Amino acid sequence: MRIVIAGGHGQIALRLERLLAARGDEAVGVIRDPGQADDLREAGAEPVVLDLEAASVDEAAEVLRGADAVVFAAGAGPDSGTARKDAVDRGAAVLFADAAERAGVRRYVVVSSMGADAAHPGDEVFDVYLRAKGAADDYVRSRPSLDWTILRPGMLTNDAGTGLILLAASTGRGPVPRDDVAATLLEILDTPACAGLTLELISGNVPVTVAVKDIAGN
Repeated sequence: MRIVIAGGHGQIALRLERLLAARGDEAVGVIRDPGQADDLREAGAEPVVLDLEAASVDEAAEVLRGADAVVFAAGAGPDSGTARKDAVDRGAAVLFADAAERAGVRRYVVVSSMGADAAHPGDEVFDVYLRAKGAADDYVRSRPSLDWTILRPGMLTNDAGTGLILLAASTGRGPVPRDDVAATLLEILDTPACAGLTLELISGNVPVTVAVKDIAGN
């Protein structure tokens, strides 16, 4: 499979790229900074430089042509202000969804955030972030030509993955290693029946493969 990942230098994205490359899939990481390209190559991914805050839908669609699936894992980052939360966490996700439609790529997986809600109250930066993520999720869910899955992890950690998770429409809050988020994304990409689901993810006691198959069968 050819998988294009927006936010290709992110911590979850790099883990996913390594997993894809290890099994012989073609991972393409979209990055804004050309200086990150070597990190992607080391992970086994093909770097593509494209600024999603400035790109047109047609430019993004060219990157997506021929892909089997898209993963939107881009984000403005923890030190960014409210303007970039809206520009990246909402605007870039909308742009990439439009580009996927234009390129004829149906499978669209979003790495969102637990608590994302377009109507989330508050004026703090994190409140704006949750609204931006929620609005992006709503937009993706409104696109009838996309086979979307939205994954909302809990508190991300850099602990070693256990391969044991809780995956459900609602899990309650909790931590989850980025390793296990990447492993869950990989399994979701392999499971077409996950299309149309918005899922929360935290650490648990069910192996990733079993958890994804169980939720896809419900």
